[in-house]
Amino acid sequence: MTGVPASAAGGSSGAQGAAAGRADARGATGALETPGTTGTSGTLGTARLGSGDSGASGASSRPAGDDAAQQDGGRTPRGGKITAAAVNQASVWNVANLLTMLRLLLVPGFVALMLADGGYDPAWRSFAWAAFAIAMITDLFDGHLARTYNLVTDFGKIADPIADKAIMGAALICLSGLGDLPWWVTGVILGRELGITLLRFLVIRYGVIPASRGGKLKTLTQGVAVGMYVLALTGWLATLRFWVMAAAVVLTVVTGLDYVRQAIVLRRRGIAERRAALEESRG
Repeated sequence: MTGVPASAAGGSSGAQGAAAGRADARGATGALETPGTTGTSGTLGTARLGSGDSGASGASSRPAGDDAAQQDGGRTPRGGKITAAAVNQASVWNVANLLTMLRLLLVPGFVALMLADGGYDPAWRSFAWAAFAIAMITDLFDGHLARTYNLVTDFGKIADPIADKAIMGAALICLSGLGDLPWWVTGVILGRELGITLLRFLVIRYGVIPASRGGKLKTLTQGVAVGMYVLALTGWLATLRFWVMAAAVVLTVVTGLDYVRQAIVLRRRGIAERRAALEESRG
């Protein structure tokens, strides 16, 4: 028996236990600060086990978004992409839309020139033809510019077909009002144009009906025929414009029926795809 007091032995054991605890704490801190682990984990480990508030303040001073961006491979957050897309959106005041606005402004000017001096003066009819020709030519360019240079806007989608129908409708109504063109021809062309425009809006939830070659040929033939009627032509040119207008009416009816067929097919396909997606989500 050594005769060592129990209190002394207990104190020695307690000291050894405290020393072992500090060693374990240092070992845990070193493990958390070992290279190869993330800087965030090491900082948080030091803040929990070390003394002082510097480690905790260092961990909290870094925004959580920075760590998320670093862990995501440095990619731009989703919100940043949306903001960039909004900034890159085409302005309403672009070249394509300005041409569309020009066509809208030409409509009342064309009507005034067409009906000037009773509507039968060859000189005023020539000026009216010039306004109509400018409107039809800009119609060919504004859509091409919008698609080529990514200038498509919501305003252009709505204003462009309105401008097209406005100038053509004004010309047809003026010609029929002056007795140069039968009213039934005006009714067929305008009825088809307004009907197809309405049909496009009705099926737009299922998709877009693309412009066909027949539709483009119809537009060209209508423009040439109406332009020839706007001019005060006589002789064989007057006979020629009759047959050009007849071809325009035929193309108007045929392409109109084709658009109706495409709209029906597009709607059925869209409904079938929605049903399939709904059944897949339920399953």
